[in-house]
Amino acid sequence: MKPSPTQLAALVAPIESELEAMRATIVEQLSDGSGAVSDMTGHVARFRGKQLRGSLVLLVARALGRQNDELPAVAAVVEMIHLATLVHDDILDGAKVRRRVASVNQRWDNQVAVLLGDFLYARAFALSTQLSDRMCSSLLAETTRRLCVGEIEQSTRRYDFDQAPEKVERIAAAKTASLYAAAAELGARYPDGSEEEAQEMARFGHELGLAFQLVDDCLDLVGNEETVGKSIGTDVADGKVTLPVLTVYRKATPEVRARIRDAYTLPELEDRVTHLAAACDLQPGIDATLARAAELADSARARLSTLPESAARQALDDLCGFVLARSF
Repeated sequence: MKPSPTQLAALVAPIESELEAMRATIVEQLSDGSGAVSDMTGHVARFRGKQLRGSLVLLVARALGRQNDELPAVAAVVEMIHLATLVHDDILDGAKVRRRVASVNQRWDNQVAVLLGDFLYARAFALSTQLSDRMCSSLLAETTRRLCVGEIEQSTRRYDFDQAPEKVERIAAAKTASLYAAAAELGARYPDGSEEEAQEMARFGHELGLAFQLVDDCLDLVGNEETVGKSIGTDVADGKVTLPVLTVYRKATPEVRARIRDAYTLPELEDRVTHLAAACDLQPGIDATLARAAELADSARARLSTLPESAARQALDDLCGFVLARSF
């Protein structure tokens, strides 16, 4: 059975009070005296989604028995950075739908979306500087650099079918897994956790985040837009060669490779992902990519063995299963 939003709510039940505090902090931080900005942040608030990264901060902290009144604010900073990346990603992907509502670039335009994304980054880092320990600011500044490098690398390798699978995975890790890793590390570290625990949880977050992105790459090819809740087929439309496509391409005959390239590059194709599905059998690439995601999730689960048994540890374990089985 595919996990549902209701099941996700049950999964994060051990930290529900902290999540409510995180959400209240985000609402407070996004309020602004400008009517135009308030209209946009009110729209973006509908992108709330799964809030997995903020939940990861709080679940890891709870699993390690760490208590700090600032942890919901730390989680809010992580979620606002993620929200900023969503706004900017929709511009890069030309996406029209996000969380079943119009993306910012679709409702307004790219210029407004760029500025709103910048506003969200600014609010996130302004909040981080108000915390008693600057470690959050430092770690998330470096993480944001990695996110940007990952997006730049992916953008410069559009239509590149000759890149190695390992390179595609490294790019996916930078653009998605790095924020998961930072969230888990902050949960273990903020403000004075042990280095050993922090690094192990960072590795847990990295593997979980990379598994999440690989599943996302598959959903972009074969997911249902209504179920996924956002535009699909955007990777192919933007020329991004993700792991499932690259896996099929590397094993294809020259004739099939030519058809795959045509689906990406022929001018005036309106639905490139449909043309791609007609050009080749995507299923072997989907299966191989999901198998790699499962391998990463299993490795992440194994890292939880050092944590004491608790509802929070079980939720982290369940989160690994959620990431693999999700359809949204």
